[in-house]
Amino acid sequence: MPNTSYPPPDETVRARSLAKYRKRAASYDSTCGPTSSIRERAIAALNLRPEQAVLDVGCGTGLSLALLRAAVGEQGRVYGFDQSPEMLVQARQRADAAGWKNVELFECPAQELTLPTPVDAILFHYTHDILRSPLALDRLLAVAEHGAMVAIAGVKFFPRWLAPLNLWVYVKNHGYNGSPGELTSPWDRIAPHLSGWQMEPTQFGMGYLASGRLNKK
Repeated sequence: MPNTSYPPPDETVRARSLAKYRKRAASYDSTCGPTSSIRERAIAALNLRPEQAVLDVGCGTGLSLALLRAAVGEQGRVYGFDQSPEMLVQARQRADAAGWKNVELFECPAQELTLPTPVDAILFHYTHDILRSPLALDRLLAVAEHGAMVAIAGVKFFPRWLAPLNLWVYVKNHGYNGSPGELTSPWDRIAPHLSGWQMEPTQFGMGYLASGRLNKK
């Protein structure tokens, strides 16, 4: 019998996501305009300093790389990874065209990431599937220093008084994610690992921007 458990296992989520981004990769950048200011605010929340190292989780086509690199400077390090080869090839083209020598990109799922050095900050920008995977979170938090700054931006359900709109939110999220549900509090698996947790709604309540510092016990 088919496995109908929810949430689905990481392997299933990954296969679904890869298929969706294979179709979306060519036109992805053209769809990101409405969230560009949220990207900027999330990166600003990392409070990056020159010479630090930062990880761009699910870096996609590399739209965050220039901002991250500008924040850490020539002597800093920017790491990014994505499991979609179609998305990552564009990120690599972007980095190569700019001649960035301190940007290093990896093709792998979050659950398998290894880095040459620990990072001082982690950016989760619209990475819902990863935030819902305990295995992925464990691996990513393991590559960061204690006290590393973490910033998260993503989609969530509208507040209760706008609940009729949540079907639309689910459908929109379904177009990008392998496991599009669990949108009531999509941050609830990473928040317990962070101190100084702050969160605010974005996009009239269908999104959120959160931050905190990694507290390794």
